[in-house]
Amino acid sequence: MTEALRPALTAAEQREQTLKRTVPIVVLLLAVLAWEAVVRINQIPHYILPAPSLVAKTLVKDFGSLWPSWWYTIKLTFSALGLAVVGGVALAMLFALSKWVEMSLWPFAIVLQVTPIVAIAPLILIFVPSTTGALLICAWIVAFFPILSNTVIGLKSADHNLKDLFSLYRASKWQTLRYLLIPSAMPYFIAGLKIAGGLSLIGAVVAEFTAGAAGRDTGLASRILEASFRTEIPRMFAALVLVSLTGVMIFVLFNLVGKLALGKWHESEVSQKR
Repeated sequence: MTEALRPALTAAEQREQTLKRTVPIVVLLLAVLAWEAVVRINQIPHYILPAPSLVAKTLVKDFGSLWPSWWYTIKLTFSALGLAVVGGVALAMLFALSKWVEMSLWPFAIVLQVTPIVAIAPLILIFVPSTTGALLICAWIVAFFPILSNTVIGLKSADHNLKDLFSLYRASKWQTLRYLLIPSAMPYFIAGLKIAGGLSLIGAVVAEFTAGAAGRDTGLASRILEASFRTEIPRMFAALVLVSLTGVMIFVLFNLVGKLALGKWHESEVSQKR
C-alpha cells in the first residue's frame, strides 16, 4: 500500500466508526418518535399504550420509589452471575483435569440447563426459606451453564502440539492448566460471560415473576406486577425501561471486559481495530 492511499483509508475507517456509533442511535430515536406519533395520531389511551414522553415523565416522577427495586434487581443479577462464574470456572477446570469428574457431573449440568426455570422455581421457593435466596438460586441456574459449557470448550481447544510440548517438558497438570489451557479458554470464557450476563438478569426477573414476590424489598419484576394489577401502564413501562437499561449496561460492561482482556492479543478483538 502506498503512502498516498493511507490517509484516504484512515478517513474511510473513521467514517465507518462514526457510522457504527450514530446509525443505531438514529434508528432508535426514529423508532421512539414513530411510537410517539402513532399514540398521538390515533389517540391511544395511556392505559393501553402510553407514549414515550409519558413513560419518561413517569420514570422521573416515580424514580424515587423504583430505585430500591432497581438496585435489588442489579444486586441479585450480579450476585447470581458471580456465583455462576466461580462455580462454572471451577467445575470446568476440574473437568479439564479429570475425565472421570467430567463424565460423572456433566449430566447434572445438562439437566439444570434443559429444565425450564419456571418449572423448578416453585420447588426452590418451597425448600428455600429465604425468598431472596430462592431467587438467587433460580438466577444462578440460568447463568451457570453458559459459563461452564464455554469454558470447558475453551479448555479443550488448546493446540495439541503445545500440549505435546508441555508433556515433553514434563509439565504438571496445574502448570499445563495455568500456562496453556486457561489462556486458550479465555476467549470462550468471555463469550460465555456475555451470554450469562443477560441470562442472569432474565433469570432474576422471571424467578421473581414466578415467585409473585411482593413488598418493599423486591425487584423490578414486582413493580411491574403491581403496576399491571393496578392498571398503571406508564409505571409498568417505566420499570421495563429500567430492566432494559440494566441489560444494556451489562452488555456494554462485558464488551469492555472483552476488549481489555483480549484486545492486545486475540484475533477477535485485534482484527476489529485494523
